[in-house]
Amino acid sequence: ASDACVNYRQSAGESSALLYDTSEDDSDETLHCHANHQSRRSTKVAQRQLIISCLICFTFMIAEVVGGYMSNSLAIMSDAAHLCADLAGFLISIFAVWIAQKSPTKRLSFGFYRAEVLGAVLSVVFIWVLTGILVYTAVQRIYHDDYDINADIMLIVSGTGVAMNIFMGLVLHGCCPCAGMSQHGHSHGLGGHNHGRSNERSNINIRAAFIHVLGDLLQSIGVLISATIVKYNSQYKIADPICTFIFSALVLFTTVPILRDAVFILMEGFPKGLSYNTVKSALQSIKGVRMAHSLTCGH
Repeated sequence: ASDACVNYRQSAGESSALLYDTSEDDSDETLHCHANHQSRRSTKVAQRQLIISCLICFTFMIAEVVGGYMSNSLAIMSDAAHLCADLAGFLISIFAVWIAQKSPTKRLSFGFYRAEVLGAVLSVVFIWVLTGILVYTAVQRIYHDDYDINADIMLIVSGTGVAMNIFMGLVLHGCCPCAGMSQHGHSHGLGGHNHGRSNERSNINIRAAFIHVLGDLLQSIGVLISATIVKYNSQYKIADPICTFIFSALVLFTTVPILRDAVFILMEGFPKGLSYNTVKSALQSIKGVRMAHSLTCGH
């Protein structure tokens, strides 16, 4: 019976299992080099996206802290806090993408690629903790009702926040020429446009960062709406903490899929879009293979 190598490839929304008989096929090196080239390119694109977003995020976070202090708006301060969480997430992701390129060691024979997945998990947990703090602060503000808000500054800062979050989203989505990338260089999820494990590992961090930016965009829109309400009727200043409640809940809701997919990868779940029975049948159809059993297939 001959040895067989299973190569899992997922692209354009479909999955396939390619089987190569290692006793007869001598093209493995070419395939391996091509995959490595694509993986390195994907990693560089991911790093560039994260670094650009990190710089934008840091700059506007400082602006929102100043604007939130001047306007006495909890909604703006909470938006700045979420930007801080995003910044931490970007830094974790950049570190994770970098460390995942390190060569395997004797103690870590599978390499460091799961550091990226762990980075995504830490980023999500961080924003959950921060969101809890913001909700508590909003409750205290409603209870005591001893605050005044400068609606004009709120309008300026929140309007700018919407624009900046849209720009960051375009960078992470691969639509911004300044990032030096094309649409094919990223993924719309954990299972799309894959060129190997490194590409998928980069994509999970880009996706986590993109979800964070999406949450901030929604919150910035909410701040803009509440600022408009307070501007025309100061009696409705309670819209400021209520805005924090609503959009904190949305941020939590949008980060659940990221955590779920990360845990699925860490638990070595069977790759999405690939059928266990299909792989088993394909292996058993190889000449010289009588039966395939105890099949394991992970990320």
